[in-house]
Amino acid sequence: MPAMAPSEHITVLLHEAVEALVTTPEGLYVDATFGRGGHSRAILARLAAPGCLVAIDRDPQAVQSAREAPDLADDPRFSIEHASFSSLPAVLAGRGIEKVHGVLLDLGVSSPQIDDPARGFSFRFDGPLDMRMDPTRGESAAEFLARADERHIAEVIRDYGEERFALQVAKAVVARRESGRPVRTTGELSDVVAGAVRTREAGQNPATRTFQALRIFVNAELEELEQALSASLELLVPGGRLVVISFHSLEDRIVKTFIARESKTEFDRRAPFAEPKPHRLAALARIKPGYAETRGNPRARSAVMRVAERTAEPFVAGAAR
Repeated sequence: MPAMAPSEHITVLLHEAVEALVTTPEGLYVDATFGRGGHSRAILARLAAPGCLVAIDRDPQAVQSAREAPDLADDPRFSIEHASFSSLPAVLAGRGIEKVHGVLLDLGVSSPQIDDPARGFSFRFDGPLDMRMDPTRGESAAEFLARADERHIAEVIRDYGEERFALQVAKAVVARRESGRPVRTTGELSDVVAGAVRTREAGQNPATRTFQALRIFVNAELEELEQALSASLELLVPGGRLVVISFHSLEDRIVKTFIARESKTEFDRRAPFAEPKPHRLAALARIKPGYAETRGNPRARSAVMRVAERTAEPFVAGAAR
């Protein structure tokens, strides 16, 4: 398959996300998924001294693009770190930061990642089957398929891709491997899936779900998301905002469940006279891109943005005043 020219990355829900996030222009904010800086630049445009922004990204190419961009590199209010979600508390602690006024998580894969055949994210281009957000760490998708057994491969494709034909795809991958031709490229995987998936959803490539599943698994995306949500809650000041943009149901379900759980007051039925555990978040909004945005950027169609606010610290009876 011939490579296509890289497309310009269009930041999804740009204005809606920044409007929801920045409530204190003099505050400290975190863009935990820098990408190519669309949200970061819009956040900086709304900040006033002494407001500042800390960005992180697990993709070293994204970090390099930030450090080479004059408008960001020369802005004393901005800093960026090569790190994953799970490292966010350590990154901030290293800067002497204990609390922030807002955290933004944009969970989508960026266009430069998708459109670069060498990254192996897309079945539209033939290239090495890598799929790692951080190519310097961990196991590639090809390496996983080369060593995992049929059952494990099927579980990954079923659980992370919600693919009905996960077992058939796994059998085909293992059969090819045992014939001495392990799957090493995106084109080879796409061909294997096309031969194993018997029916196609209208307008969707049969390899879509398998590619999604392997990408999520290789990058531990759902586990990283859960850690990011918990860390963000602990970092937010009262009134601080958590803004999360997700692009598939597995991510959105985790975000929705987390916000719902943290928005409820918990009572311990085993100790009916004990003080209830107060809720720590208030769910504010669920926002989808409008018609104009989805028409201009088809990748925005599946996006869902959820907004929550950290509640005030609960009053504890007997505490010193």
